[in-house]
Amino acid sequence: MKKIFIIATALMLSLSSEAQIQRPQPKPGPAPAVNISKPKEFTLKNGLKVLVVEDHKLPRVSYSLTIDTAPYHEGNIAGVSSLTSSVVGNGTKKISKEAFTEEIDFLGASINFWNTGASGSGLSKYSERILEIMADGALNPIFSQEEFDKSKAQAIEGLKSSEKSVTAVAGRVENALLFGTHHPYGEFETEETISAVTLQDVKDNYASYFVPENAYLVIIGDVDYKKVKKQVEKLFGGWKKASAPKQEFPATKNVGKTQIDFVDMPNAVQSEIAIVNAVELKMTDKDYFATTMANQILGGGGEGRLFLNLREANGWTYGAYSSIGSGKYTSKFKATASVRNSVTDSAVVEFMKEIHKIRTEKVTEDELKLAKAKFIGNFVMGTQKAGTIASFALRTKTQDLPVDFYENYIKNLNAVTVEDVQKAANRYFQAENLRIIIVGKAADVLPGLEKLPYKLHFYDKFGKPTSKPELKKEIPAGVTVKSVIDNYTNAIGGESKLKTVKSISTTANATVQGMELTTVTKQTNKGQLNSTTTMMGQTMSKQIVTPSMGYVEQQGQKQTLTGDDLKQAQASAKLFSEMELASKPGVVLVGIENIEGVDCYGIKDGDTTHYFDTKTGLKTATATAFDMQGQQGVQTVYFADYKDVKGIKVPFKTTVNMGIDIEMITKDVKINEGVSDADFK
Repeated sequence: MKKIFIIATALMLSLSSEAQIQRPQPKPGPAPAVNISKPKEFTLKNGLKVLVVEDHKLPRVSYSLTIDTAPYHEGNIAGVSSLTSSVVGNGTKKISKEAFTEEIDFLGASINFWNTGASGSGLSKYSERILEIMADGALNPIFSQEEFDKSKAQAIEGLKSSEKSVTAVAGRVENALLFGTHHPYGEFETEETISAVTLQDVKDNYASYFVPENAYLVIIGDVDYKKVKKQVEKLFGGWKKASAPKQEFPATKNVGKTQIDFVDMPNAVQSEIAIVNAVELKMTDKDYFATTMANQILGGGGEGRLFLNLREANGWTYGAYSSIGSGKYTSKFKATASVRNSVTDSAVVEFMKEIHKIRTEKVTEDELKLAKAKFIGNFVMGTQKAGTIASFALRTKTQDLPVDFYENYIKNLNAVTVEDVQKAANRYFQAENLRIIIVGKAADVLPGLEKLPYKLHFYDKFGKPTSKPELKKEIPAGVTVKSVIDNYTNAIGGESKLKTVKSISTTANATVQGMELTTVTKQTNKGQLNSTTTMMGQTMSKQIVTPSMGYVEQQGQKQTLTGDDLKQAQASAKLFSEMELASKPGVVLVGIENIEGVDCYGIKDGDTTHYFDTKTGLKTATATAFDMQGQQGVQTVYFADYKDVKGIKVPFKTTVNMGIDIEMITKDVKINEGVSDADFK
């Protein structure tokens, strides 16, 4: 059966990370004196508050409109706010979308809109026009059915693409379990809720929440305060005074006793671990600075205890970190890492050890000094930027901070003691009331997790309680690699029919980020393969494999295949290469796994596992493990929608999962025609 591994050469998402380097830290000097200038302020009659920071060092200006909207629950139309963000800013009642975009490009400006704000920036000589365009787009948007339908289709496509993403599922389930799906932070978009959103819902959302109450316009750069004040009054003075609706939602409660919440993802080559508890931490709390230091020491960066333990000492992950939120509303403490399946239980043990340790033992003076030095350094550098000063002023307003909060920032940070850190860790890192949320492959990780002293709870990919996954189904007596392959061979046409096939040519299309790809694949019974992927008439990738050579060409760069790479490519280039698995050394039947809701026999051949439906015999998927720059991953290819072509069953839908799903829909299949030796040069 054909392989589409070749499209990965054009589409594989490369994994990279910035190397973490441990360097000796310089000794901190005396705390620097920081002079934080105050922005000039005024308020319009409709409630819009304006903050202006004049900075004439560069001939640039930036505007940022922020509506400090309280969280709200969207319910059956979850996703309405994100669709509002997508639609607003596509032209105005005065300017068409095309003219709007063209003028922004002409000015060399950057102007953006979303459901609770807008921003604009560019050269100060165009400052007045940039603000005019931004104000017009924000206050006079048009909501076209065409743009709405396009945004809605893209949102649904994005949801479908993330269905098999372990990371996406982990993020969704984490918030759903911690906050509850009836809380604004715990609800999530689904295909059903997005489909339910109408254009009128978007208009209503904008009308209800895009209002001047609690709105702030921050202006930074090469402007004159008096002139810009007059312009703002002219452009925003007519914005009708209104208040956003207020909602009450359930308070967030932590679990009574630390537990493991597990989600089975059979395609996971790594486990996503998130250890969380809800917190109520405000920047005005007296232990805010101590809590910030506690988190920094535990897992705030490459020098944090979690990183030094799980990565540096054990080599289980690319990085392990922690974070803690603060603000007017409920937030969370979170410790997280992606680890190999085989060490998932060990990683949980080390996470909990570090959380318990920082609660029961005082951190060292050196650790605290290093954490303070990092924060003070970042703070001082930030005060040299006008944007930071403006954000300080905005946060002071929205978080109800004391007017001298940032003037006293360094003093308050330096006042934190090791005793303060321990007290803060005990209050906010709730070791006895944590959710240990793990998304991973049950067959690999559950046996180890069941040995840990925590009760296990099981959930599906949407955070709904479910039963414990069946780890291993018994293989019926008499089922072997050969019998599975024989069933597959019979299912797609039978050995005698397959032997009549000398060549197969397929044409398949896929849409990636709105762009259409076309892949033409040609194979022969001589072990020849040509797979060429084009986009908008341009060749993106090409792979040629024959019994004597092979190469990959991407965007003009040609790489000759040699050694094991060539051997693997040649093995996969053969027509119906699965038939050779029955006699190939080292190939084993590894059991029965559930793939896309179907029980399948797994046949492992090196780094690749082939899956065949236990009932139909048809091939459903292949999963190939890889290691790229030290990061482990798996590329999974799913096969579906088999159709008969001249007595041979061919999958007309092939989905490649590389973080997102890429669906290849076969448009044309030719057997024993349209292929010649000239195609494999």
